[in-house]
Amino acid sequence: MNYRTLGKTGLRVSVISYGASPLGSVFRDIDEQAGLRTVHLAIDLGINFIDVSPFYGLTRAETVLGKALKSIARDKYYLATKVGRYGTDTFDFSAERVTRSVDESLQRLNVDYIDLIQCHDIEFGSLDQVINETLPALRRIQQAGKARFIGITGLPLKIFTTVLAQAEVDTILSYCHYALNDSSLDKVIPVLKEKDVGIINASPLSMGLLTERGAPGWHPASQVLRDASAKAASWCRHKGIDIAQLAMQFALANPNVHTTLSGTANPENLRKNVAWINQPIDTQLLHEVLHILEPIHDMTWPSGRPENN
Repeated sequence: MNYRTLGKTGLRVSVISYGASPLGSVFRDIDEQAGLRTVHLAIDLGINFIDVSPFYGLTRAETVLGKALKSIARDKYYLATKVGRYGTDTFDFSAERVTRSVDESLQRLNVDYIDLIQCHDIEFGSLDQVINETLPALRRIQQAGKARFIGITGLPLKIFTTVLAQAEVDTILSYCHYALNDSSLDKVIPVLKEKDVGIINASPLSMGLLTERGAPGWHPASQVLRDASAKAASWCRHKGIDIAQLAMQFALANPNVHTTLSGTANPENLRKNVAWINQPIDTQLLHEVLHILEPIHDMTWPSGRPENN
């Protein structure tokens, strides 16, 4: 396992990290025992950064993860969770709610402190509130010893530059913007590096677009984006490689991206993901796939309030 320093936090995090959302049966019902084994395997394989949220499975992911962490020494992992999003359309970035949310997460996760507390999907709220109320509340939580660092997450890249122009955060979590089909995170990396902000990349498979199975029905991608991704997956299959392997290798190759989240509740899938990153990337196939995806490169979809996109 390789490790990179997560910006100004100084944390040395594994280049592949564990996204715990599947523990909440977000994508499909899971076998809880398999989920617990997956968390333990992640630690055994050298993964030391775990990300979760009360939103995932409406607190179930945190609860299941808490069960898994009971038997793991606290110095074996860095733990990140979130505040502000509690349902598909339920957001509350008020100081009172996020303060209470941290205490609730600590109980579910069976820990005394969170390494990284993040404002979840801030594009659905008022960025002014996030800057002037939410982040100061999280700094008070940090001063109380309940969290070590604070960050923000979301889809539109605009939210990161807007907040960073007016406030200080330790990390950002961006999803679906550093993958084979969309590497637009590159455009804001110079700003993030200048401020020494830790960079967490999520959804290197673009929420299922870059898989053999293809995007699930709920996926917000347009049909043209779905079709191009399916074409790329088909070409990889023709060449004898799972497109997910190429996508993971591509995402983890950028040294400016400190860690990339991989979510699964299946131990064998996790083992496979870690094995992939230690194999050389097929540069010729990568060139061919990027060419297939070129017409839809950096194509995305709106998320949250119109003014935040």
